[in-house]
Amino acid sequence: MKLTSIRLCNFRSFYGKTPEITLAVGDICNTTMIHGNNGAGKTSLLNAFTWVLYEKFSAAFASVEQLVNKRAIAEAKTGNPIECWVEISWEHEGKRYRVKRQCRAYKNETDCNISKTELLMQISGDDGRWYFPPQQPEEVIGQILPASLHQYFFFDGERIEEIVRSDKKAEIAEATKIFLGVEVINRSIRHLAEAKKSLENELKIIGNSEVRKLLKEQGRIELEIEKIKKRQTERIQELDYQQTFKKDTSVRLQELSAAKELQSRRENLEKQKIYYQNQLRQTKEVIKKAISGRGYSVLLPELTAKFREIVTQSKQRGDLNSGISREFIDNLLKSGSCICGADLSAENHSCENVRTWLKKAGSSSVEEMTIRMGSQADEIDKQGIIFWEDIDREQTRITRLRKNLSEIEAELDSIQEKLRKDPSEEIRSLQKRFDDIEKHITELTLEQGANQQQINNYNKELEVLTKQVAKQKLNEEKQALAQRRIIATQDAIDRLTEVKLRQEKQFRLQLEKRVKEIFSEISFTPYIPKISEKYELTLVENTVGLEMPVAASTGENQILSLSFISSIIDRVREWSAKKMLMLTDSSTFPIVMDSPFGSLDEVYRRHIAKIVPSLANQLIILVTKTQWRGEVETEISPRIGKEYVLTYYSSKPDCEQDYIELGGDRYPLVRQSPNEFEYTEIIEVNRDG
Repeated sequence: MKLTSIRLCNFRSFYGKTPEITLAVGDICNTTMIHGNNGAGKTSLLNAFTWVLYEKFSAAFASVEQLVNKRAIAEAKTGNPIECWVEISWEHEGKRYRVKRQCRAYKNETDCNISKTELLMQISGDDGRWYFPPQQPEEVIGQILPASLHQYFFFDGERIEEIVRSDKKAEIAEATKIFLGVEVINRSIRHLAEAKKSLENELKIIGNSEVRKLLKEQGRIELEIEKIKKRQTERIQELDYQQTFKKDTSVRLQELSAAKELQSRRENLEKQKIYYQNQLRQTKEVIKKAISGRGYSVLLPELTAKFREIVTQSKQRGDLNSGISREFIDNLLKSGSCICGADLSAENHSCENVRTWLKKAGSSSVEEMTIRMGSQADEIDKQGIIFWEDIDREQTRITRLRKNLSEIEAELDSIQEKLRKDPSEEIRSLQKRFDDIEKHITELTLEQGANQQQINNYNKELEVLTKQVAKQKLNEEKQALAQRRIIATQDAIDRLTEVKLRQEKQFRLQLEKRVKEIFSEISFTPYIPKISEKYELTLVENTVGLEMPVAASTGENQILSLSFISSIIDRVREWSAKKMLMLTDSSTFPIVMDSPFGSLDEVYRRHIAKIVPSLANQLIILVTKTQWRGEVETEISPRIGKEYVLTYYSSKPDCEQDYIELGGDRYPLVRQSPNEFEYTEIIEVNRDG
């Protein structure tokens, strides 16, 4: 999971729609720095990630019910909805994800009511097309980074040591098991046990009153589907309008001489992008057809080899002797005369000699069948080789198409940026309109997808209800099938239990080894991290020959916690590469840290600032000016890919203004608000300019 951007609207101290915060995703410059004074919104930004993904907040996030920006509420008219949302984008396993969680506030005469939150998701494949997942967004997020693990990757640095507190050990144990794949097995065992119990219970017959109840529910759901379909029609019309506006804006840019060349190039690139996306889609269809039609051929080489082995053994035993066939000898005996003229009609010496050949001769029909099957086996092996050659050729084509698409998208981004910064105000205005239209199209598409998700869910409920209405009592044959399933379920439980015990021990020992290595690299103390069989994380010392628990300081617990998180990322990255995990590939993880250096001394600050960017796949750090200066700035600056400043506008009349110097330029940290409201703006740092 690589986070690519985040955008907010009226979320806590961020008034209106913020500019998009693009996050660093490079191999070397993998760190995004966000500077801000206390109270400027760093903790709000940290919790924006956890709110949109999991609807959860950190312990330091006060007044969680007050999500909507106060200025937006004050300026809104009574009864009018006030938008509040956070949208983040990320990449995972070659796909791009865009998720938006939103709620609305409604101001009345005395109070402000907040609606229930809504989560929308879109996924884009390699062909560039966005679609809506068949699963619920929460399920998709949980498969990539489970909610129970979010505290290890989105955390308040000054409170990170809480994960090693005694009352947190059970929680960390369960979460770690999920990470290592052990919990996947536990969950499978639990589900199998529930299935076994369900199979053992006698199913009741659905009564007439139950049928009437189900039919009534069926009618209600059908009405809901009609309402949503009506809203879908309205959104489709609005999307058509927006596409028309987008086309008009594009034509206007084309007419301006200063932007004509860039706009013409953009249109050509868009056409090329659509062409390559179609080619990519067609290539994937070719691979799908090849797998569905000829994929079986790669699974049969062992069987064809076994067939040839059986034929060879049969020939060695004499079962497939070539030469005179049994059918030929039977015909001689029936005719009563040998080809040499000898009489075979009576039981004589000649007849007995011919009969002995029956034991030595092979069957012509068996031999012919063996020859035909041998040819078929050769053809199967040949098809397997051709199949892999075809797949390799199409995969090479996919790689080339992806590269072309990536180059086109990079050039399109460059053109849009040039148009946004063009000296002509008219060009900049048209490009801004173009950007706004695209954002509106995206929002409409997300809403359209959410409506479609609701329709799909309702259709699934209708399908279940239809089956329940039609379902009658199970007959004896189905009961016998259930019994066979019970036996198979218990066998699966026994086998999974054994697998779990072996995997759990292997993962725990390797994880503990890595935690020790990282902790000793950062800390100058002789303390040793330990992970118990229950995955409880502790710190011990062995100065008198016995391992004794250590009453660790806050700083040491911080280091232990960071070592643990870094070790998880490092080990899982290695295990994923070796295909040792039972989870989907989750070998890349982001870390978002708020004020991670506040309570540490200079030595620890330097060590952590040096090691964390190299261990994490992606790092986002929120710091104050004092936390950034000195050794932290020295160690992290070479790893910065993106950098931002949170400018806090204070409504206090005599507020003391503040700034931070970055790359030789001053950026405001605190400014006097031009109105009676306090709010925060996001400014991107440009160290190159």
